[in-house]
Amino acid sequence: MVSCTRVGRRGSCQGSSPARPHGITVEAFLVSSALVGLAEIGDKTQILSLMLAARFQRPVPIILGILFATLANHAAAGLAGTLFGSVLSGPWMRWILGISFLSVAAWAQFPDKYEGGDNGMSRAGAFLSTLCAFFLAEIGDKTQIATIGLAARFEAFYPVVVGTTLGMMLANIPAVLIGDRIADKLPVKAIRITAAVVFAALGVLTFAGVGG
Repeated sequence: MVSCTRVGRRGSCQGSSPARPHGITVEAFLVSSALVGLAEIGDKTQILSLMLAARFQRPVPIILGILFATLANHAAAGLAGTLFGSVLSGPWMRWILGISFLSVAAWAQFPDKYEGGDNGMSRAGAFLSTLCAFFLAEIGDKTQIATIGLAARFEAFYPVVVGTTLGMMLANIPAVLIGDRIADKLPVKAIRITAAVVFAALGVLTFAGVGG
């Protein structure tokens, strides 16, 4: 029900738009955290986290660099997604988002390799090296593409950006703290398959118009 506020004694009745349901905000946050956290396992930015941890052996500035780089990158992606979602609507938007989620699902099956090397890392501190390297590595990455798609699907900027950032941190903080001591013990293939299945399911639900 739309509320009505009368301005002045003879003023017209001004209706306020209904608030966005709280449940959708929570759903956007939880789905974004889970999907990006899964997609980040074995991703090139997680490999970069391992390299940075081995290179500098200073976990706190590395973690802060990852956090700020992710916030900046995913804020831009979330803004693009919300603007994209507000411009396009209807069947076209549903098909574009469905195809994008299915594409990320297929992409998740292929292991990444970080090919940037560590050139220039010794000339900057741990924080600046991580900030720059992580931001650049995340450009065009599947987690950035997923953030754009999630923001467009849920039309929610803050829950998606906070959720995807949390997912990135949950995947990368253990890599920084424990490093390659657990890298070989993670069931990366199974995690990639799980991420692909979840993204594919989200794509199918988007095609069907469920939850959109």
